[in-house]
Amino acid sequence: MTSWLELEGAANARDVGGLPTADGKRTAARRLLRSDNLQDLTPADIKLLVGDLGLSTVVDLRSSREVELEGPGPLRAVDSVRHMHFSMHAEAGENTDAAAEALFARRESTLARFPENPMTALYLGYLEDRPDNVVAALRAIRDAPGAALVHCAAGKDRTGVIVALALTVAGVARDEVVADYAASGERIDAILARLKASSTYAADLSKRPTPDQTPRGETMTLFLDQVDRRYGGVATWLTDQGFTAAEAEELRAKLVA
Repeated sequence: MTSWLELEGAANARDVGGLPTADGKRTAARRLLRSDNLQDLTPADIKLLVGDLGLSTVVDLRSSREVELEGPGPLRAVDSVRHMHFSMHAEAGENTDAAAEALFARRESTLARFPENPMTALYLGYLEDRPDNVVAALRAIRDAPGAALVHCAAGKDRTGVIVALALTVAGVARDEVVADYAASGERIDAILARLKASSTYAADLSKRPTPDQTPRGETMTLFLDQVDRRYGGVATWLTDQGFTAAEAEELRAKLVA
């Protein structure tokens, strides 16, 4: 069952605790949270996140341009919360990736990575374009003294990949990783409504040839399968990027009850 966080200022927030691992354990609650944009959080939301859930670290996966356009969110005023920014894209002047096809139109090489599924191709691009920041985001989750919250704009693509990698390291079964990714589809209408109300994202969304942005399990399944085939699996890819076996065990210990 998805552990939704009912926030007034976010549509796609949840705790990924409670997921079963291959060795019979479960991921711990209040260790890893995920969300869409945090710009509209209310005082009640902040009390829930910081006071009740022990939020200590925000891992922001938006591009530098998105961060600049949006400005500081309300959590920036909370001294006990550390903010860390790791863009998943090679910074090249694009505003956002809220509308994936708009990004693809500017980057034909993205589709060439995996023509069968454009979103899977986009996700593989995160590993190829910004392996440094992918690893840094996982280290930030591992090192958070309290709960870490990973977010981007919609909380489904960039956030979905980083959370999927973290859960895989933690030993969560693949079908559970995929189900967590696909759960964002339950909130897609509310997610898009928030983005369309933002001057940062509305223009990109209007350029899409199709209104469907629902995350589908097959996209994450294909992504993880491709990581297996191309790199020998998540663990091997991380090792090749300098994320050691000891670090993986520390991340697993952070996330597993």
